[in-house]
Amino acid sequence: MDIQKEIARKGFDIAKVVSYAIKNPQSIEQLIEGVTAPKGSTRFAYEKVLRFISEERPDLIYPYFDVFKKLSVCDNSFLKWGAILTIANLAAADTDEKFDAMFDEYYAPVKGPVMVTASSIIGGSVKIVQAKPYLSQKITKEILKVEKARYEYHGELSSECRNVAIGQAIDTFDQLFDELEDKEAIIKFVKKQLKNTRQKVVKKAEKFLKKHAN
Repeated sequence: MDIQKEIARKGFDIAKVVSYAIKNPQSIEQLIEGVTAPKGSTRFAYEKVLRFISEERPDLIYPYFDVFKKLSVCDNSFLKWGAILTIANLAAADTDEKFDAMFDEYYAPVKGPVMVTASSIIGGSVKIVQAKPYLSQKITKEILKVEKARYEYHGELSSECRNVAIGQAIDTFDQLFDELEDKEAIIKFVKKQLKNTRQKVVKKAEKFLKKHAN
C-alpha cells in the first residue's frame, strides 16, 4: 500500500490504513512525517491514523513519544487534542516514564482556558490511570481542579464550558471509581453537581451517586 496516496484520497478507509501500518511497522515513519509536515489538511488524517494505532499497539508509536509531546502544545487545536489522547494511550508502553516527567505540563490546561483541551485531558486520564495506577491520586487531584477552572468562549469566561468539562470529569471518575483512592473527595465533588445549572450534568451526577455512593 502507498500510504501517502491512500490518505490523500478523499474518504479513505482509515481502518485499512491502521491495519496495514500495524502489520508493516516500517510504514509508521511515513505517518510521522505526515503529521509533522509544516502545513496541509492531510496532517489531521495522519494524526487520526496514528492515534488509532496507539490505541491498539502503543508500543509501535511509543518511540515517537516526543513528537506527540510537542504536538500536545502546538498552535493547531485539532492536532493538539489528538496528541493529548495519543499520549494517554502511550502510557501503557511508557517504560522510560516519559509521561511522569511531563505530568505537570500535561495536566496544566485542566484549569483553563480551553474547555476542549481540558476535556481531552480528563477523558484521556482513564487510560493513564489504568496504565499507571500509582499516579491515580495525583490525577484525581488534577481532575478535581475542573470545579474552579476558568474557560473562555469567544474571549469571554464561560460557566457553561466549565459545566461541560465537569460532566467529562464525572464520566472519567465513573469509569475509574474502583481504582481510585480518594473516593470521599470524588463523592463530595459529584454531590455538588446535583445543583449544577446544566441539566445533563445533574443527570450524570444522579446516576453516578446511585451507582457509587453506598
